[in-house]
Amino acid sequence: MADVRLDIYLDEDIKAKAEKASALLGLKSLTEYIVRLMDEDATQVIAKHESITIEANVFDQFIAACDEAKAPNKALLEAMAFTKQGEFK
Repeated sequence: MADVRLDIYLDEDIKAKAEKASALLGLKSLTEYIVRLMDEDATQVIAKHESITIEANVFDQFIAACDEAKAPNKALLEAMAFTKQGEFK
């Protein structure tokens, strides 16, 4: 993957604090520190928004409902076909 440039303006105090943290971690540069933070935070934010955690009893109720589900009706089958034709996911 090609590297891209990101220009940012920081408060002097924030930059100084980040440079100190970078040095304390033994990183080569402030850029390395910022890239590391961005990658770690982005990974956590994405995981939080792309997953769901539920209580065990709620999961058990969901599984029970799935087991009791009947065959899809005509309207549901048509809705599924409609989504496949569009850009829905």
